[in-house]
Amino acid sequence: MKSTGNDFIRLTQYEYLTASDQSRGEPAPNLEMPYVGDGPVIHLPKAWPLKHSALLLDDTITGRRSIRRFSNTPLTLEELSWLLWCCQGVQKVISPATVRTVPSAGARHPLDTFILINKVKGIHAGLYRFLALEHAIASVKLSPGVAENLQSACLEQDMVVNASAVFFWVADVYRSAWRYSERAWRYVFLDAGHACQNLYLGAASVDCGVCAIAAFDDEKLNTLLGVDGENQFAVYAAVVGKLPAR
Repeated sequence: MKSTGNDFIRLTQYEYLTASDQSRGEPAPNLEMPYVGDGPVIHLPKAWPLKHSALLLDDTITGRRSIRRFSNTPLTLEELSWLLWCCQGVQKVISPATVRTVPSAGARHPLDTFILINKVKGIHAGLYRFLALEHAIASVKLSPGVAENLQSACLEQDMVVNASAVFFWVADVYRSAWRYSERAWRYVFLDAGHACQNLYLGAASVDCGVCAIAAFDDEKLNTLLGVDGENQFAVYAAVVGKLPAR
C-alpha cells in the first residue's frame, strides 16, 4: 500500500529533482536565521577542549542510554556552552558555508538551535536561540509559562519541564535546498540526527543525561518557536540534565 512516505522517497530521488538555485547563479542564503529580537545577546564562555573529562570514547558509546529523570542540580554556563558547541559549534566560516562540529551535506548546516532553559546558573529561565556564528544565546520568550507551553507541544512529556534544558532543532530548509533542491528535505532530518548524537556524547563528559524527542505537535511547536512551519520547521528535540545520584 502506497503512503505519503513512499511518495516522499520517490519524489526526492535524483531523477525528479529540479535545478537548484545555486546552479542558476542565485546568491547563497544566510548561514543562520537572523536574530530580530530585542533581548540581550549573551556570549558564552569557551568550554573546549574539555580538560576535566576522563571518559573514553568507547565507554561513552557503550554506556549511552536515554535518560528521562534528572537531579535538581543546574547546568553551569560552561556546560551549556560545551553542549551547544558539540551540537552546532562553528569551527570555520568558508563563505557560503561553515565547518562545524557535526557533518552536513555540502556544509550547508540548515539547522538553527532553540533552547528552553529551565535550570542554568546565571541565566533567566525561558526560551533562547543559539547564535552559532557568535557562540552566543539570545532571548526569544522569557514570559512565565513558556516551559509549560512547550511541554504541551511535546505531548505533555514531564521531562520537558524537569530537565535543565531542552534543545529544539529547527530546519531552515532553503539553506540546504539552495544547493540540493528537493533532496534537501531528506538531508535536514539526517543533520538533526548528527546534532542530537553529538549531544548524547558530549553530555556524558559533563555527567549529564539526554533523551531525544520526536513526538510533538508540529503546528503548536512551530508557533511557540516563532517559525512558519513551511520554510522553517522543528525537526527534532532533546532534553538534557544532570544525572541523578547513583
